[in-house]
Amino acid sequence: MSRSSAIRIQYPNIDLESELWEQGYGTIAGLDEAGRGAWAGPLYAAAVVLPADAHVMDVLAGVKDSKKMTAKQRERWKDCIKAVSLDWAIGSADPHEIDQLGIAAANRTAMQRAIQQLHYPPDYLLIDYIQLPDCQLPQTNLPKGDGLSLSIAAASVLAKTARDALLIDLDKRYPRYGFAQHKGYGTARHRAALQAGGACEIHRMSFAPMKFMQG
Repeated sequence: MSRSSAIRIQYPNIDLESELWEQGYGTIAGLDEAGRGAWAGPLYAAAVVLPADAHVMDVLAGVKDSKKMTAKQRERWKDCIKAVSLDWAIGSADPHEIDQLGIAAANRTAMQRAIQQLHYPPDYLLIDYIQLPDCQLPQTNLPKGDGLSLSIAAASVLAKTARDALLIDLDKRYPRYGFAQHKGYGTARHRAALQAGGACEIHRMSFAPMKFMQG
């Protein structure tokens, strides 16, 4: 395997975007979410529109699926993503909406809110896994899309860093849970805090761990 092939496999690229640009779609928004599996806090989604320029691959050469990046790497790249993007936006669904709608519908809601926050409606959507049946824009949902499309990978970084920042801030309001460390996910420390003092208002009460602890 050549070095260039290895890089191509490891990092997302703009092959899909380029095909759509050639078909006449001028603005393509990549969408991804963060916080789907957490026990507490909102679900965040981001939309990113990259310029139709192959040079963006060089500028964002270190951007990939946010789960495969360290916190320092994500923080380093988020400002670069924002600077190079033609447009970007973030939407969210709060814990109460997650409980009322269910996680799948809340995920779609957060993504649609991100799209609505863009300055201009995109021509096409590339979405990590999720389908948006109520959105009239043409779209492609891609399993593991954050490992394929640079637009989706960039969105995953913005969603993750924005959500992490919020959970760090919420840790000051609810210090006993350790939100700054685990960002609301199901760690041993989080479970121990729930067992010791119960849930707080930002917990997702419909999730199995909370149901179990309520008896």
